Amino acid sequence: MSGVFGGDEVGALVFDPGHYSLRVGYAGEDCPKAEIPAHIGISPDLESIDENAMDTGSEMKNKKKYHIDTVALNFPKKDMEVETYMKDGMIDNWEIFEKVLDYSYKKIIQSESELHPVLFSEAPWNKKDRREKICEIMFEKYNVPAFFLVKNAVLAAFANGRSTGLVVDSGATHTSAVPVHDGYVLQNAIVKAPLGADFLTNQCQQFLQDQKVEIVPPYMIAGKKECAEGEKPKWDKKPNLPEVTKSWHEYQCREVVRDFQHAVLQVHDMPYSEEAVGSIPHVPYEFPNGYNDEYGQERFKIPEALFDPSGLRVPSGAAMLGASHVVTTSVGMCDVDMRPSLYGNVVVTGGNTLLQGYNDRLTRDLSIKTPSTMRFKLIAANGPQERRYGSWIGGSILASLGSFQQMWISKQEYEETGKQQVDRKCP
Repeated sequence: MSGVFGGDEVGALVFDPGHYSLRVGYAGEDCPKAEIPAHIGISPDLESIDENAMDTGSEMKNKKKYHIDTVALNFPKKDMEVETYMKDGMIDNWEIFEKVLDYSYKKIIQSESELHPVLFSEAPWNKKDRREKICEIMFEKYNVPAFFLVKNAVLAAFANGRSTGLVVDSGATHTSAVPVHDGYVLQNAIVKAPLGADFLTNQCQQFLQDQKVEIVPPYMIAGKKECAEGEKPKWDKKPNLPEVTKSWHEYQCREVVRDFQHAVLQVHDMPYSEEAVGSIPHVPYEFPNGYNDEYGQERFKIPEALFDPSGLRVPSGAAMLGASHVVTTSVGMCDVDMRPSLYGNVVVTGGNTLLQGYNDRLTRDLSIKTPSTMRFKLIAANGPQERRYGSWIGGSILASLGSFQQMWISKQEYEETGKQQVDRKCP
């Protein structure tokens, strides 16, 4: 026994990285302290370049300023590019990611990293070298007393009070079905489809473009006047805006579309047909520049692709799997004896599942596909917070359990055996 770390005295920290944001907070609390966007603004650091102009070319280029978190990221600045450190659900750009960790400790945790054990979540398909890298960074750079890495599907199941079940995680970049058995992920039966919230944002952007709606981000608008539905908006542009980069402007436009997506889209509880949807009242929406209109069939048609991608106008659209297909395919790859316990515990998590009507539709589609010999049950937290932060909450529960305290990789163990310890101790 390498000594107990957590307990009631020292608060463990839980980090849950995702494509949309990184969730950070103390274990034992019911929601994260902060949610930091996964997009980071990067601009050349001009101040420090001027002081010592003796630097040669390569060194000058590398001086960068990082703009992290909502406020810094959304304020227009000259030459600020927007980048992200995530790729395929895994951490890809370590340089940026370390800057975000620095920010978390300094501004959010506001405490020394040496004092807190750290629990990280990871994608179930995370690669060995990346697992070792995060372990190495936490021990070498941040000197944490203890560290642990858990698959986010397992944490989401824990957050919903299950240690066995099928976790359907629909986030920004993809929807995946991950079977979990007694707290272990069954690697060979993971199924994922690239249909998530970002895909919906693209579809909405395309739709608004086809409708000739001009998308003006709020940073450009000084004032607007009321105008009738569907009329050309009357708004005033802010004077002396800095020359912003293309990537930053596009990011701001996507934020506007994302708000449209959250406010307007809804999944119909039956497969989409114009007759069924025609009788449902339209929903009004006003853009930041004052343009407003009512949206009817489109609000059901766009998200329909999450459940039935066969009608998509994209290459390989027919080959993609809808949400219920992802689930049945995954269950089908598992052992026959396990299937009843998976169908009986389908855990839904991820921010994209907050789409209006998502769960009802998934329940309907799966009830039809579940074999008659098995009981189907969908488990989803009621509140939006619990579903968005599912894996963070699971991590918070796990790291504060008394029985978990002997599981940590301690600093001592790391110093004796190195970063390979992650593969041995963290399933």
